[in-house]
Amino acid sequence: MAERIYIYDSTLRDGAQTRGVDFSVVDKQDIAAELDKFGIDYIEGGWPGANPTDDEFFAKPLKLKNSQLTAFGMTRRAGRSADNDPNLNSLLEVGTKSICIVGKASKYQVETALEIALDENLKMIAESIEQLTKKGREALFDAEHFFDGCKQDREYTFSCIKAAYDAGARWVVLCDTNGGTLPDEIEEIIGEVIKHIPGKNLGIHCHNDTENAVANSLAAVRAGVRQVQGTINGLGERCGNANLVSIIPSLMLKMGFETGVKDLSDLSHLSHFLDEKLNRIPNIQAPYVGAAAFSHKGGLHVSAVAKDPNSYEHIEPEKVGNSRKILVSDQAGKSNFVNRLDDLEIDYSDENKLQEFMANIKELENKGYSYDGADASFELMARRTFEAVPAFFLLNNFRVLTERRFNAKGVLITQSEATLKLAVDGKEKLSVSEGNGPVNALDKALRAALIDKYPHLNETKLVDYKVRIMNPGVGTKAITRVLIETEDRNGERWSTIGVSENVIDASFNAINDSICYGLMKFA
Repeated sequence: MAERIYIYDSTLRDGAQTRGVDFSVVDKQDIAAELDKFGIDYIEGGWPGANPTDDEFFAKPLKLKNSQLTAFGMTRRAGRSADNDPNLNSLLEVGTKSICIVGKASKYQVETALEIALDENLKMIAESIEQLTKKGREALFDAEHFFDGCKQDREYTFSCIKAAYDAGARWVVLCDTNGGTLPDEIEEIIGEVIKHIPGKNLGIHCHNDTENAVANSLAAVRAGVRQVQGTINGLGERCGNANLVSIIPSLMLKMGFETGVKDLSDLSHLSHFLDEKLNRIPNIQAPYVGAAAFSHKGGLHVSAVAKDPNSYEHIEPEKVGNSRKILVSDQAGKSNFVNRLDDLEIDYSDENKLQEFMANIKELENKGYSYDGADASFELMARRTFEAVPAFFLLNNFRVLTERRFNAKGVLITQSEATLKLAVDGKEKLSVSEGNGPVNALDKALRAALIDKYPHLNETKLVDYKVRIMNPGVGTKAITRVLIETEDRNGERWSTIGVSENVIDASFNAINDSICYGLMKFA
C-alpha cells in the first residue's frame, strides 16, 4: 500500500492575501464545499477574531464529509498566560477539531520583530500547544521563518520546533516564509530535522518567490515530510503559495503517494471553479489543468502524438480532467488539420478541398487571424468548406455612433447606438439598439433583428471580449484582432475571431461568427 501524504489547504486564508482577491462568506463556504468533495484533508477556514468575514464563516460551520476544518491563529502573547490569552480563547471557542497556530522560529525575528527574550518565545510556543491539546484539540504549529532561521542560527530554530513537538503538536510545519529557499537546501535541512522529529509529524509550507514552491514542497516530501500545505492555483501574497493543483497530481502520479483525493479527474474542475468564483481568467499554461497543458501546435509534434500520445505528453490528460487539443496555425502541418477535423467528425476525403482549406487558414493567419483560441471560427470555416452551413442572414450594412454627453442629472455618460440592415429569408430588416459601448450596441442590434426567426439566441450571451493590436508602432492605423467568447445556458463556451484595421469591423466579424456558430449548434 502506498504511503500517505496529508494535504492542508490554506486558500481561504493565505489566498485572501492575494492582490485583488476578497472572499465573501458565501465564497468561502462554496470553496470549502468543493475542497471537501475533492478530498482535501485539512481546510484552513481563516483566523477567528481577525475580521468579520472569518467570524461569520466559523459561526456557521459547514458539515464536511471528508475534510477537517481548521482554525488559524497565533501563540499566546508575551506576558500573558495561555489560559488568559484572548487569541487562544477565540480559537478554542469556534469548536474546530484542529487548530493551527503560528510562531516565530527565527532568532532574528524574535529579537527584532517580537523584541522579547529567546526563552520567552520558546515558552510561548510550548504553552500554547499545551493549551490546545489540554482542550482536546489537534494542534499544528506553523514554524514561521523556519528555513531563514536555520541559515542564521540552526540550533535556536531547531529548539523552537522541538518545543512545539515536545508539547504535543500533531504537526510541526516548516515554513519557507520569504520563499527564498531552494530545493537542495530544503532537503538538506529536513534531513537534519528528521533526526529530532519524525517525518510523520512534519509538514511543509512554501511561498513561491523564486518559482520553487512546488519543487520545494516535493523535495520536502522526498526528504520525509508527510503533510503538504498550499493553495489552489497558487494564490497568496507576493508571488503566491505552493500550488496544490500541481503538487497533488505530482505526488500521486509521479511519486506514487496516496492522498485523500477521491477522484483526481476532478482536479481541472476544482481549479477552474476557483477562478470562476474570483472572476479571474484561468492560466491557459497552468500545468496539468490549463487549456494549453496538452495542446499541440507544431506539425512534427502532432504527427508523433497521433502515433503515440506519450511522445509529447507526460500523463494522460483525462487523469486530471483535462483533454488533448490539436491546434491549427500557420506553423501547422497536415496532421494538425486532419486531427482537428477528425475531432469535429468532418469528412475531408476530398484532397483538393483539404489543400485549399489549409492554404486559406494559413493565409488568414498571415493577415493576423489566430485560430489557436478561436475554435468556433475554425469550425465554421471548416464546415463551410467541406459541408453546407445555412445562410442564416445576410448583412447589407451597419453604422455605429458614439455620443459623450451630460444626462438630465448632470452626469457625464457615453452611449453608443448601432443601426444595421440585413436580410432574413429574403426579407430586409432594420434594427437599432443602444449599448454601453459600440460592441454591445452591435451585438444587441443583430440579436434584435434575428430573435423572431431564431428564438434560441436568447439562450446565448457574450461573456468576454479581448482586443489585441497586431502591429504596434503604427498608431491608429494598426491592425486589430478581436476575440469574443460566448456562452449558452448550459455553460458551454465558444470563441470567435475578427481582424481588421477598424476595431468595430473586427468586432462585428467576431460577433457574426459567434451568432452563426450558435445558430448552427441549434439548427
